[in-house]
Formats: sequence, C-alpha cells, structure tokens
Amino acid sequence: MYIGVDCGTQSTKVVVVDVEAGRLLGEASRPHRLDEGENGRREQRPEDWIAAFRGAFQAAVAEARIDPRDVRAIGVSGQQHGMVALDDTGEPLYPAKLWCDTETAAQNDALIERLGGEAGCLDKLGLVLQTGYTASKVAWLRETWPEVYRRIATLLLPHDYLNFWLTGERVAEAGDASGTGYFDTHRRCWRHDVFAEIAPELDAERVLPRLIESDEPAGVVRPALARELGLSEGVLVASGGGDNMLGAIGTGNIAPGLVTLSLGTSGTVCAYSDEPVPVEDAMVANFCTSSGGWLPLICTMNVTSATNRVRELFGLDLVGFNDQLHRAPIGAEGVTTLPFFNGERVPPLPQASASFLGLTSVNTTPANLCRAVVESATFGMRYGLERLGKLAAGASQIRLIGGGARSPVWRQIVADVTGTPVVCPQVTDAAALGAALQAAWCDRRQTTSLASLCERLVHLDQAAAAEPRPANVEAYHLAYGRYREALQRHHSIPATP
Repeated sequence: MYIGVDCGTQSTKVVVVDVEAGRLLGEASRPHRLDEGENGRREQRPEDWIAAFRGAFQAAVAEARIDPRDVRAIGVSGQQHGMVALDDTGEPLYPAKLWCDTETAAQNDALIERLGGEAGCLDKLGLVLQTGYTASKVAWLRETWPEVYRRIATLLLPHDYLNFWLTGERVAEAGDASGTGYFDTHRRCWRHDVFAEIAPELDAERVLPRLIESDEPAGVVRPALARELGLSEGVLVASGGGDNMLGAIGTGNIAPGLVTLSLGTSGTVCAYSDEPVPVEDAMVANFCTSSGGWLPLICTMNVTSATNRVRELFGLDLVGFNDQLHRAPIGAEGVTTLPFFNGERVPPLPQASASFLGLTSVNTTPANLCRAVVESATFGMRYGLERLGKLAAGASQIRLIGGGARSPVWRQIVADVTGTPVVCPQVTDAAALGAALQAAWCDRRQTTSLASLCERLVHLDQAAAAEPRPANVEAYHLAYGRYREALQRHHSIPATP
C-alpha cells in the first residue's frame, strides 16, 4: 500500500493506493484557510497543512479499510513556489507566502533587472523570474521584516516542509526547486550566485536544502509520528514534488506527445520533454519534472478561483452553476471577462483586476456572467497553449484534471476552445495519485519503472471524454478573438499570438 498526499491551496488530499491490484482504495481531504490582504497578499499557516494532513490521512485510511502497518511509502505533492522560512529549531518564522501572492511584484522586477533582464535570467536559470516565485518572496521578507529575515536557518517549499515534518530531513528535488527562482533548470542545481543577489546575508550552503534525485527517498517517517499514525517503523517518504510535476505523473504525462491541463484554483498547461526546451517566450517556465525530464509549463492564476467568486456572487451551488452554463450560448451573448481577480501570471499582469466587458441591459444575466467567466478562464488556457508552441501543437490529446474537470459542460468547452480531444483520468486528483506513484517508484526503483506503474494505475475515463465540435470550434474562434482584443485594449497585450 502507498499513500499519496497533495497539499494544495484550498485543501490537503490523501489517497491510498494498492499497486498490486492497480486501484485506489480510499481518499479524503481537509480544507485550509487562505489569508488574503491588501496589495495581493495571500498566505497560509504551515501548521494548518499538518492539521489537514492528520485529518485526511485518518479518514482516507478508514475509507480504504487497511491496516496502516501495510503502508510501505508516502509521497507528497505541494503547491509550488510557497516560501516556508524556518528558524534554527525548525519552526516557521512567518506564514507561508503562496504561489498566488502578488505583493512581491516590485521585488521581482528589481531582481530581473539585477540578473541582467530576461536574457540574464534565461542564461542563469533557464527561465525568467515571475511574480509568485519564491525568490521575490525572500527579497520581500528581507525588506519588510528584516528582524525575521535575519533569523532564517532554512528555506523550504510547501512539499519540502511536509517532508521535513514527516522525516526531520531538509531536502528538495529538481521539479519543485525549479520554481524557486534560484535554481538552474538546465543543470539541475542551486545557483548560489543568484541566491546571493536575493539574500546576500544568508549562507546558501546552510539555508538551502540538500538536493536529491526524484526517485530517491527524502527519509523515513519519524518513529514518534509513525506510532501516532499507526505506521510501521521505516516507512519511506519519497522525494515528492510540486503539484504540477506530480499531476503530470498522475496523468501518465511522462513521455512526449501529451498535454496535461489543470482546471484548479489556478490553471496550468504542461507537456513533457526529454531535454531542456530553448525558451523564446518569457512566459514559459522551463521547469524540470519530478520523473527525470523537463516539464515546460504555463500557469494562469484565475480558474476555479474566478468561477467560484461568480458562483458565490449569485448564491449558486455547483449544480446550479452548471445549469446556468447550459442556459447561456457560446460567447455569452457578447459578454467577455478578464478574470484577473488575483492579478495574473500569464499574461504577466500581477497588479491587474477583473473586468466584465460588453454588458448591456439585455445580456446582463446570471447565465451569461457564469458562462463568460468559464469561457474566459478557458481562453487563458488557450493563450498558454499557444505559448508552448510545437510541444502543445503536436499533442494528440489533452488530459484534463482539477476541480473544473468534473463539469461535463466545461470539458466540452475546453475541447471546443482548443480544438483538441479531451479526456480525464479516472482519478482527477492527479497530484495526489502522482505522489503515490512516485512513492511506489521510490520504494521499488531497483525492480519497477515509473512507466510501468503509470500503465498499471493511470486509467482514463472514456465516459468523460469530449471531442471538439466543428461548429463550436468556429464560434469559439470568434469569441477568443474578442477576448484577445480586450487584452490588447485594456492591458496592451498583442491581439494576435
């Protein structure tokens, strides 16, 4: 038995997987509180992640009806880019600043300039720094809370922190480390010279965690914690990784030819590559995978986070929201949304706000506003696909995950907007499944390949497949053009790819 954990923005999920039977036995989740403030501040308390893990673990094990002593390994996925600063006793010094925090935009701009602009970033890191990466958070803490900054003994990402809590070991792996902004994604190593530009008073050798390979264990569960959870002694904890990297594993996207698209709080589009991808577009993050390759990726910051705001505005549950989507036609009768409630990463608009455009006395209806926010969130994903160029253009299929993937209407919208067949894995919480698969790979790395584990456990749900419909594809081509024109008019983003 293997445990997969995904510590996301909204909740921590836990799955129990039986590799021999090739099936998921149990799953559970517990929510987190998101603390939001002025100027784009978005933070969480790391201790809330631990409380959520404890609750979700017990519930998932109970649903699976297994003896926890049969668990052989645990894998942890975590939301990328978050800054977890620890003191010399291993306690958090400050709430974790999250991937969606845009308060550090000014620090990010200053770092890009100090590194030699976009060309300098690409040369040193293989990508261009974005607001939301860990680097600007560290710089922000240095400027804003210098007395806290001076006490930093360790800097970890969210999944690294959970690994530390489980094992007592301070380690990291290339996939999640790619999103810090002080990691060379081509050479797969920390850039101490870049870190010195960000945090000159901190010793990178002491503060940054030790790097391990993706199939290497982070350690074993601490004996006291193992007893609390009912585990045997010596349960392995895999290297883990960022949610996008482990979501790719959980969809079987570990070889060229597929695209994984996530309709979660944020939106991501990624495609596997055996080699580092020459990046000509600063919006493409040339991340490493958590399986040994590279994962060029685009991230948008407003997907279900945007649709949920509109849904809650009208007091709708998910069934009612989907009913409103059905009521409105393609193009929402001319309503276009720029759904940048959280600012935006792609296109790079960290200080943007949301807009509803084209409203009239006739088309301002709940159905059209609901439809417009879903369509525009999907247009943002198409914009990202276009940035990936040949990697995405050659894909035969999009594997769709995240909460939005549960909506049949939204699945069809994705197929029609992208003009590409869409299918969902049977387990849509792909990051948690990917974490369990990586745990099994880590445990069996001498005898079993990751590809064989994916073949055994990543099952596609053909009942949730959607084929693009030619008439809809044409209609969405026009609506997407209107969205691009709105980007140009309001934010000076070119109207053509």
